[in-house]
Amino acid sequence: MTASVEDWIAYAAARGDAVADDADSAAALVRAQDHYTYALLPRLSAAPPDAIADAAVYELAKLELATPGFWSKTFTPDQQKTLTKVGDVQWTVRGDASGAMGAMPVSTKVEAMLAPYMRIVGIGAWAV
Repeated sequence: MTASVEDWIAYAAARGDAVADDADSAAALVRAQDHYTYALLPRLSAAPPDAIADAAVYELAKLELATPGFWSKTFTPDQQKTLTKVGDVQWTVRGDASGAMGAMPVSTKVEAMLAPYMRIVGIGAWAV
């Protein structure tokens, strides 16, 4: 992976977005690379080409820059639920409420970018 702030600026500009060449952008990129390295890369069966990996990191960094700490939220199991009924309030647990994957935010764009490189479990790919 060769992601850099300079290349992120060019990637963003090609998509009509703006990324400043400043400390906040650099820090967001580092946090995005950490998320990619520690949360996504272990779930891949093969490393994607650098261009795809870098694009995924830039998409992660965009979310991290907009909301610092986006990829490092802390959840407790009781927060991993969805309101499914309002009258006589009812909650339903989402997925594996005790695991990290059940609490991890998801970027559908990054998931789609990395889908060809994901491990296959049963009949589907692991969600990232």
